[in-house]
Amino acid sequence: MAASKPVEPQSGSGLPRWQLALLVGAPIVLGVGAVYFWNRNKTKEPKGTGERKTPEGSASPVQGQDGSPLDRAQAAKNKGNKYFKAGKYDKAIQCYTEAIALCPKEHKSDLSTFYQNRAAAYEQQLKWTEVVQDCSQAVELNPRYIKALFRRAKALERLDNKRECLEDVTAVCILEAFQNQQSMLLADKVLKQLGKEKAKEKYKNREPMMPSPQFIKSYFSSFTDDIISQPQQKGEKKDEDKDKEGEAAEISESSGYLKAKQYMDEENYDKIISECTKEIESGGRYTAEALLLRATFYLLIGNATAAQPDLDQVINMQEANVKLRANALIKRGSMYMQQQQPLQSTQDFNMAADIDSRNPDVYHHRGQLKILLDQVDEAVGDFDECIRLRPDSALAQAQKCFALYRQAYTGNNPSQVQTAMDGFEDVIRRFPKCAEGYALYAQALTDQQQFGKADQMYDKCIELEPDNATTYVHKGGNLDKAIEMFNKAINLAKSEMEMSHLYSLCDAAYAQTEVARKYGLKPPTL
Repeated sequence: MAASKPVEPQSGSGLPRWQLALLVGAPIVLGVGAVYFWNRNKTKEPKGTGERKTPEGSASPVQGQDGSPLDRAQAAKNKGNKYFKAGKYDKAIQCYTEAIALCPKEHKSDLSTFYQNRAAAYEQQLKWTEVVQDCSQAVELNPRYIKALFRRAKALERLDNKRECLEDVTAVCILEAFQNQQSMLLADKVLKQLGKEKAKEKYKNREPMMPSPQFIKSYFSSFTDDIISQPQQKGEKKDEDKDKEGEAAEISESSGYLKAKQYMDEENYDKIISECTKEIESGGRYTAEALLLRATFYLLIGNATAAQPDLDQVINMQEANVKLRANALIKRGSMYMQQQQPLQSTQDFNMAADIDSRNPDVYHHRGQLKILLDQVDEAVGDFDECIRLRPDSALAQAQKCFALYRQAYTGNNPSQVQTAMDGFEDVIRRFPKCAEGYALYAQALTDQQQFGKADQMYDKCIELEPDNATTYVHKGGNLDKAIEMFNKAINLAKSEMEMSHLYSLCDAAYAQTEVARKYGLKPPTL
């Protein structure tokens, strides 16, 4: 959708019960990465050691090679390590194979090490299938063997088995208490790949879906100085006043745009694009308005590719009403935000401010971009200007509260945090139909560990905007519930990038449930 609603990533310090373990390339409109959460109070396994290329154990021969079978196995392993470090991987594999054959089966820990070491040698030879087989033997003997799990994950990635790779690397992240950057980067990479692959296929085959009337009304409410979102334009009323049964009737019959506006008033949104197209193709008097309205509904159904040429044309129509051009710039700038093009987005908002400096919508939407770019002071300034120009702007009031909360929270200022929280209470009291107020307040409440009240705010937001995907992402719950919500949000995604990100979130949550089941770890609650 065109108007962006920023979402603040939750930090580990903001949620003492959880660890934010992974934050990956989020579409800027969502502002939240694919995340793993795990209870910090759990006993942590030893931290990861970074690179895991070398085999385990000494490269020096041990004494007593003529002793017990285990001693002889250890000696063979150590000899193998010496060959490994010399780059003689075939000889190393022979020694590890000998160690495996010599090792008594009851010595599971030692035996798992020998398999893992042989897998390391196979890895150097790029024999990925053999790596997976030996690591699987090692993990079967020692289920929480981090080195073997991570090595198997890397081999599975090479074999293009992303689903099993993700499960292994998720287990590694959890067992290492998310302390090893190497494993988290692999999880990041695989989640992105899975998300892109799934989204590309699903988005290609999806039917364009018109959002609910509630969502459309909420969307248009984010614009207060916008000609096309008004029920009736003043210029149109004058036409009707001239001769309700004469000239205006003819215009109404011939103008696809006026018919589209009538359908808007009737909430018959599915017919708007086709009526706008009639106006545009006929070269009617409302061509600029029709282009902007058609572009807006293209954005609402998730077709940014079709929307951009219409927006470009309106922006370049020097003779068009400045309000139309400014609105087109705002919507194109918001579209660029979704496409992770902040420079182009900033340029569009700045141009809108230059051509229509008293338009409150410009400052409201540019303020959202500034929040997402972590330019909080500038965001507050934009929201202040919006509110000065339009004191009853509910969205700008809510966004300003959020910006002030972020300033106080990141600055560790408890009194200002409380002031911001009080501000949220004032916003939802004064503007009870503003879904954004509840959503942003809920995020702040979650930061403050007031989970019950946050849940109430999310429920109110969903009641007001039942098909806003972002709300479902944040509401969370236990992982099973989160997966259910991610899947719901996927079907509501308005762009392939947003859908890709949601798939990554869903896959991360699913992998954690599988790891919890497989390794007997208690699943986290989001």
